[in-house]
Amino acid sequence: MATAKTTAAKAPAAKPAAKSEAEKKPAKGAVGAGKGNDWIPTDAEMLAMGEADYMNAAQLRFFKAKLQEMERQILSNADETVEHLHENVIVPDPADRATIEEEHALELRTRDRERKLLKKVQQSIQRIDAGDYGWCEETGDPIGVPRLMARPTATLSLEAQQRREIRQKMYGD
Repeated sequence: MATAKTTAAKAPAAKPAAKSEAEKKPAKGAVGAGKGNDWIPTDAEMLAMGEADYMNAAQLRFFKAKLQEMERQILSNADETVEHLHENVIVPDPADRATIEEEHALELRTRDRERKLLKKVQQSIQRIDAGDYGWCEETGDPIGVPRLMARPTATLSLEAQQRREIRQKMYGD
């Protein structure tokens, strides 16, 4: 028979309710205090923020700007690839032609990986807009600023990601 204590311990941690505008502003003396509502912190300022500042308005602006830049870069790379593939270079030597075709195949594989990344970037931007960004999909715990800075599209905390990778290795998911 499960007691209320064990049942509560098994339930995933709920993320805090959305903060009001007053709560989203940094406290006096905090990193970014006194800066405008459009202020985007630097990497160092992001790392200097405390746990109480987690996913405040400034951090969300930081990650949204970072994700939007990734999106622009991926789309720019795709445009360059289209231009490269439209170039018709007539090369009579079969070895040179094979080299060019191999380069095109490599570029297309790279763009395919970027296409998948673009989808994750766009989903992350949607999570920011919905207020779900920065929270683990499995546990509801904070993913953490350092992890999100390294991988802005992360949807799992480090611990949850490690558990998933172990399961995949064991069961071949």
